[in-house]
Amino acid sequence: MIATKTTGTGSSPSELRDRIDRLRRERRAVILAHNYQLPEVQDIADYVGDSLGLSQQAASTAAETIVFCGVHFMAETAAILSPGKVVLLPDLEAGCSLAGTITAEELREWRSQYPGAVVVSNVNTSADVRAESDYCCTSSNAEAVIRSIPEDREILFCPDMFLGAHLERVTGRKMHVWMGECHVHAGIDSAELDAQRRAHPEAELLIHPECGCTSSTLYRMSSGDLAGPATVVTSTEGMVRRAAASPATTFIVATEIGILHRMQTLAPEKRFLAASEAAICGYMKRITLEKVVLALENMAPRVTVPSDIALRARGAIERMLAISAASTKQAA
Repeated sequence: MIATKTTGTGSSPSELRDRIDRLRRERRAVILAHNYQLPEVQDIADYVGDSLGLSQQAASTAAETIVFCGVHFMAETAAILSPGKVVLLPDLEAGCSLAGTITAEELREWRSQYPGAVVVSNVNTSADVRAESDYCCTSSNAEAVIRSIPEDREILFCPDMFLGAHLERVTGRKMHVWMGECHVHAGIDSAELDAQRRAHPEAELLIHPECGCTSSTLYRMSSGDLAGPATVVTSTEGMVRRAAASPATTFIVATEIGILHRMQTLAPEKRFLAASEAAICGYMKRITLEKVVLALENMAPRVTVPSDIALRARGAIERMLAISAASTKQAA
């Protein structure tokens, strides 16, 4: 049993940061923070980004310990890609409403209804679900994954119905789509976007494809109902890149509000507005500086994936990465 230590009460943010810096050196640790984490957690991280990119980054470092400031499925991905490293999740209660919409048992039952179908699962799923999948995908490479599958094969896509609908629209492929959703993205509605567009007509709109309002917003844009600057549907990392490269100086951002801190840090001269101030993921906000200190002190909580599950899930991830790499090479 691991002896539990406490950080003590009244530690200041600067004291916590100093302790984290000392512990990360002692533990030979790399600290990863997802784009939706609290600003102070992002600021102490070695790398900030999307879930898959962070896991790939950790796998390429010489670190012996990975502290994943994100949610449970992300720490599982890191454990799958870095089997020889210790993966710590500062709060095991940091889950994901989207990942929770489908289980491996449900996927096996669904798949049994469509013999020969190809299963594509978002990385926002448990390791067990990914182990039952043919391919994983992220919001940034999902289109390339879908386009790589032969036209004569049925596709089962899970778990996000809004991303699934977006992929059907951009690829022209009809798929069987699981009716899951991220409660944060589903809660960003067209009325809020309309209000922000009216208040800031000069702003460019960046919208995550898992948002419930994506389809209606794009339809209205194509029909001429919504005028104004560009609307870009893209992943969190795509949003960050677009914000830096775009000539626009004001952006309305339709995703979890934690990303605004990273955008403001990378482009301090620009203005970033939340499409919805209520777009807050309580799971992401469970990670604090105090919990990072405890995780490094106790080397716990640790996230592991059984070897048989990890092997099968890694296959789905590696097939995705191969497609993504080929797609990037063709684009270059």
